[in-house]
Amino acid sequence: MNYFHEGFVWLNDPLNWTNPGGMLDRLQEHLLISLWAVLLGCAIGWPLGIWLGHRGRGGGAVITFANLTLAVPTLALLTILPLTPLGFGKPPVVVALAVFAVPPLLANAYTGLRQIDPETRDAARGMGLSGGQLVRRVELPLSVPYLAAGLRTAAVQVVATAALAAFVNGGGLGEIISAGFGIGMSNGGGGQIVAGGIVVALLALLVEAVLAGVQRLVTPAALRTGRPSRPTAAAPAG
Repeated sequence: MNYFHEGFVWLNDPLNWTNPGGMLDRLQEHLLISLWAVLLGCAIGWPLGIWLGHRGRGGGAVITFANLTLAVPTLALLTILPLTPLGFGKPPVVVALAVFAVPPLLANAYTGLRQIDPETRDAARGMGLSGGQLVRRVELPLSVPYLAAGLRTAAVQVVATAALAAFVNGGGLGEIISAGFGIGMSNGGGGQIVAGGIVVALLALLVEAVLAGVQRLVTPAALRTGRPSRPTAAAPAG
């Protein structure tokens, strides 16, 4: 419990927040890294999942791809990618975290489109809607809760995992924790480690809460009735 007390004391020191390389700087880096990783994951996972879900084929490939991606440890990617032309710093961190974000985005996009009643699709086609119109006007609006659930899952995972960026000089809140280990547990580093861990955990909870509100706002009112506030995220390993 002494380390927790030291952690709160560290957090209550304004200089630890405002100094160059302090908590505010690292928090900004952490959010920026996470944002770019989630956006890159969305740019890959959503179009592919929507396309496969619209076609109604490739479910096995989705599961296989998601399983293979999840089987690759993020720390291993962070170790390997800096040896590529990406080099050290933020680019390899963003790519590694994006790979980690793709499975829930892809799986939920696919599941969201496949859960739509086939009779709804037949009725839309009977009204003369083309394939693209069917996706935009029918399938995407009805799959919003699943898309939002995948986004929430991916964002929270990325924010929590981005602390590993410190291993490749990628910045973020992991630098606070890493510096604490460098100081040593007996020299006050334990409190800094705990402080960094607390901020990462609170940030992940905040992201979850904010995206829960966003999900409710973007979900059509008709889909809220009789439906849980958060659809269960599609399990890639199912």
